[in-house]
Amino acid sequence: MGLFGRKNNESAIATATLPVDPALAALTGDYTIDPAHSSIGFTVRHAMVTNVRGTFAEHEGSLKLDGSNPGASTASIDVKIASIDTGIGDRDGHLRSGDFFDAEQFPLMSFRSTGAEQLGGDKYRITGDLTIKDVTKPLAIDLEFNGTATDVYGNERVGFEGSAEILRSEWGLTWNAALETGGVMVSDKVKLNFDISAIKNAA
Repeated sequence: MGLFGRKNNESAIATATLPVDPALAALTGDYTIDPAHSSIGFTVRHAMVTNVRGTFAEHEGSLKLDGSNPGASTASIDVKIASIDTGIGDRDGHLRSGDFFDAEQFPLMSFRSTGAEQLGGDKYRITGDLTIKDVTKPLAIDLEFNGTATDVYGNERVGFEGSAEILRSEWGLTWNAALETGGVMVSDKVKLNFDISAIKNAA
């Protein structure tokens, strides 16, 4: 996720009018995402009547934040597909199979930043490339900056949370089944959810 970047001249002009928060400027540095206190997951409609929620238990990533020049910030995330967890073992196995993610052949889902824009206040729109299986497509993620803290171990932390929507078929996740009452078993639209805590690396 290219944090706080700018994706075109028009947004660059708009972003340039926003003052830099001194607290944000102090965040400049390299960060490592803390998987134990972060969550990357999804929500998808099932059988047209309810939602299934899942997470990926294993993931890693890094941020390079430039608080004085937010457009220079960058980020990357890798997610281990085999760590998918919806709370139902049989369903998780199906999601790992060739019908969906084919985790054995394509073990990672990745996101690499390309830019973003400041929407005002603590809200940002991050743009980047999402790769699932062998397909890479652009993705925009709306994020909110949740603030900073020093934990009990002396680690400097930053927090972000946000979401994005994708059509899974665009990444080759096309398995489905028709319902007798009409519609399909699994919605094509999937909401991705991000709740990130990152620790500042030692200088």
